[in-house]
Order: sequence, then structure tokens, then C-alpha cells
Amino acid sequence: MSLYDRIKSGEAALSLIGLGYVGMPLAVAFAAKGVRVIGFNRNQARIDLYKSGIDPTHEVGDEVIANTAVDFTSDETRLREASFHIVAVPTPINQDHTPDLEPVENASRIVGRNLSKGSIVVYESTVYPGVTEDICVPILERESGLKCGLDFKVGYSPERINPGDKVHRLENIKKIVSGMDAETLEEIRNIYNIVIEVGTYPVSNIKTAEAIKVVENSQRDINIAFMNELAMVFDKMGIDTREVIDGMKTKWNALNFFPGLVGGHCIGVDPYYFTYEAERLGYHSQIIAAGRKVNDGMGAFVADATIKQLILAGKRVRDAKVVILGVTFKENCPDTRNSKVHDISRRLNEYGITPVLVDPQADPEGARKECPTPLVPLESVKDADCVILAVAHQEFCELSLEQLDALFAPMPNEEKIVIDVKSVLNKAALETAGYRYWRL
Repeated sequence: MSLYDRIKSGEAALSLIGLGYVGMPLAVAFAAKGVRVIGFNRNQARIDLYKSGIDPTHEVGDEVIANTAVDFTSDETRLREASFHIVAVPTPINQDHTPDLEPVENASRIVGRNLSKGSIVVYESTVYPGVTEDICVPILERESGLKCGLDFKVGYSPERINPGDKVHRLENIKKIVSGMDAETLEEIRNIYNIVIEVGTYPVSNIKTAEAIKVVENSQRDINIAFMNELAMVFDKMGIDTREVIDGMKTKWNALNFFPGLVGGHCIGVDPYYFTYEAERLGYHSQIIAAGRKVNDGMGAFVADATIKQLILAGKRVRDAKVVILGVTFKENCPDTRNSKVHDISRRLNEYGITPVLVDPQADPEGARKECPTPLVPLESVKDADCVILAVAHQEFCELSLEQLDALFAPMPNEEKIVIDVKSVLNKAALETAGYRYWRL
């Protein structure tokens, strides 16, 4: 009997190692199809939240978590009950922009210590080509005492979940799958097809699958960098970038990219994995590295534009009260990891400004790790000189002109500064009302 048949019948269990924005929805999806799922995370506090029916990621919701059949645990020995292991831990970068493989290496040690013969281990964590076979497999072998290819098999299937996206979901995003041999690939493909409604896309080898992940995000990073560069130049020319983009999009083959802050754990990280391995092999990236440099500088650019508007409005910069709406890395998502909004805050600090941070959707614990300045509720904000809309959360996009005005100190409208990073506010209405309005 194949491992797929054993999984489907309930004879064998499946494990998820890492229960964040990627692993948890995947565990829940398999459990909803009747698969016996062991959800492992070393963070006992997160396990307790899930067991209490609380979804801190907002990806599936509290009700789904409360009713899922996933067996959540922080006891790694429970992994011995599973024969199909999916590793979905973060792969961040170090301060010098080199890959930080410690999470995936630690996960490999945990799986290796609890690996049984006949098992398959699939990695979903974003890595550069070669990591699964050259780094993870030796760890699995060393910790388990088993031989890859003989006692267990491996594969790679890059995660493609888009946090906060309610349209492009796990089940309707085609899944890249790969295995160390044809037999393993077929098992992996069949098992993922249990939950992926639109099906899987098999590729010939693991390195190709690893490359697909870093390249698809590097491509987005480069395109956004191009729009960011245009926005910086147009700012000097006195041209509205959004109006240019809207006009450009009337042509059938225009690409739908906008300027903005590029953070998070995918687009803001994956290109560094690609350039790291390229440089290790003797090739110095030009386009990808240049795009990263542009995007990494956008927080400082927005902060400098804010300072310029404060000066033009006659404000004393050090005394100015600046409110930043949103600290997560993207809209309608609680994830604050690698958020470039904090680059705005840090740059303003250099001018003697400690901005007020507001984000009703941000994970409080994650926000504290990223920035020492505590978050405040929106309803407590008043007497602002400048409001920066940095993240397009629904709550912020729906603010009326009266609600936005209530955030400011009593003063003439021409002294009230609105910085619209996401270009989502009604420019005409704000300018007609006399506000000093600037958008990226």
C-alpha cells in the first residue's frame, strides 16, 4: 500500500512542523479532508492559543481553529506517529542580508530525531537551490541514523500562501511539487492533491522547485523596485505617480505593479537567498541586487518626504507630532516581520521625532519585537501635525474626511499634513479641503 493510501485511510499520520501563516492553514486543510494531522510548534504559547480556539494569524479564523481536528502539540516525540512530514518554518535573513538557515536546520534536527523508516520529508520553507539536499538531508541522516534514499525520502514544495489574501487561498493556488525520485514525486503529488483543488505542478528535481520560489518573488521585487524608482524621480518632477500608472494601465500589456514598501518574509527576503547563492558560485547579481537596494531605501525616502512637508508647512520638526497608521508588512494582515514601516519610524527618530504608531490588526507581540514604541488605539489619537497612512488596512481606507480630521490638532487645513504611502485616500477631496497632501 502506498503512503498516499495509508494517509487517506488514516493508517498513517501527517505532521506539520511550524504552525505560522503557512503551516497552520495547511494543517487545518488536511485535517478538514479527514487526514490525521499532528501540528507541531516549539512555541507553547502559540499551541495554547490554537487549543483555545484562537487564530493569531487571522488566516483561517477562530471558529475554524476551534473546530479543527488538528492535534496541536509542542512535544516533538509526537512526530514519531507521522510518516509524512511537512516543514514550514520561517527562513529569515541576517543583518548582513545573508540567509539565516537556523530555523530550517533546527526543524531538520527535530524531524531527524523522530524520523522512522519509510517516511517522506517535504520542505516548504523558502531556500536557495541546493539547501534541501546539501544541508537538510545530512542533518536528517545524522540525527536519525537513517539513510536518505534507502530508509526515507525527501521532496520540496514551496509555499505560495499570500497572508491576508481572501481570494488567492491555499486550495486555489497551483502547488509546485518535487521529489528526489519519480516514486517520491508521485507520492508527494498525490498527498498534496488531497487539499489543492486546482492541482499540483510537478517539476523534475528539487533544485528546480527551490529556484521557482526565489525567482517568482525576485521578479515581483524587481518590478516594484522599478515603480519605486519612477516614484522618486516623479516626485522631483512634480508628477503624480498614481496618475501615470492609471494612464499606463489603459494599455493591454501594462503590468499591474505599484510603488510601495516591500517587506515581509517573502518578497523582501527571497531575493537575498538567490543573490547569496549566485555570489557563492562566482556571479555578482546586478539587477536583483539593485532592486533590493531601491526597495530597502523606500522607508527612508517616505520619512524624508514627510520632513520636507513639515518644513513647507512651517512646522518645527522636533516638536511635530507624527502619527503612522499601520505597522504590519502588508494590509489586512497581523504579521509585522520585516515591516519597512519601521524604517520610516527609525528615520524620523533621526530628526528627533518619535512617531505615534497605530495598528488595530498587528500582532502585539510581533510589533513589540520589531519596534520598542508601543501601539496606541486609533480612537486615542489627537493633536497630530502629520498623519502617515503606511498600510492600507480596511479600517484606514474607510476613514471619512471627518474621522481623519479628528486626528489633527486644531489648525488651518493647509497646516495639516497627510502622507499617503499606499495612494488609497481621495486626493481630490483632501486637496479641495485644503490639506497638504503627498502620496508615493
